[in-house]
Amino acid sequence: MKTNIGVIGCGWLGFPLAVSLLDEGYVIRGTTTNSEKLKDLAEAGILPFQIALTEEGIQGNIEDFLESLNVLVINVPPKLRRQPHVNYVAKMKHLHTAMQKTNVPHAIFVSSTSVYGNHPDDITEETTPTPATESGRQLLETEKLFLNAEKSENTIVRFGGLIGPKRHPVTMLSQKKGLKNGTAPVNLIHLEDCIAMLKTIISENYWAEVFNGVFPYHLTKQEYYQNEAQKRGIQAPEYLASAEETPKGRVLSKNYLLKGHTYLTPIDS
Repeated sequence: MKTNIGVIGCGWLGFPLAVSLLDEGYVIRGTTTNSEKLKDLAEAGILPFQIALTEEGIQGNIEDFLESLNVLVINVPPKLRRQPHVNYVAKMKHLHTAMQKTNVPHAIFVSSTSVYGNHPDDITEETTPTPATESGRQLLETEKLFLNAEKSENTIVRFGGLIGPKRHPVTMLSQKKGLKNGTAPVNLIHLEDCIAMLKTIISENYWAEVFNGVFPYHLTKQEYYQNEAQKRGIQAPEYLASAEETPKGRVLSKNYLLKGHTYLTPIDS
């Protein structure tokens, strides 16, 4: 019997993940909030569903989407910078309820290292999260919701900053001046390694666990972004030489690496 996998949020990460899972022989269902993207999903071989998670409930046929799934990948970022008053947890509670009603046995919730906040020391999955932002706080509350689910075994993946095709922080930081925390380490991961980690969790049945997803390369922000700007021929960002920096530690992928897995795509290539 083939494994049925659902991917909620077929965007920059979710779509290539779904395609990669298809190549492995899985049956894939995917969601989008945009009706125009349904055709793109179908043409890629993904069973398309138009579904939107809202604070009031779920728009779309969530029951058919979840029916008989073996694994659900939840890839819906809070996006609270654009909409700071949105209750992200409320959205996820509706999804959690629907998942429990349809008896989906396993889920991966894609979270962020922002749940750790401004921790000054090296950070592993054993570090107690202390989020310093509203986004981090709501992500942590949502993590607990899925980790404590009664009818399913769910895993949390906390990715660092995402880089990959048409996405690199240096393009947004270029020409900026007076930036803080230039001596803080970068905690980044490439799209290809994100996909590899999520596929590994599914294939190895790593359920009811927490994984940090960060490439083990931690130059200071100032050095890393200056190097990346030089490679691209753009103006490097300028950081303040200040002793009043917020201390931040390296995020380490202890769980993933101890299981014998490695990262394949450098963040400075």
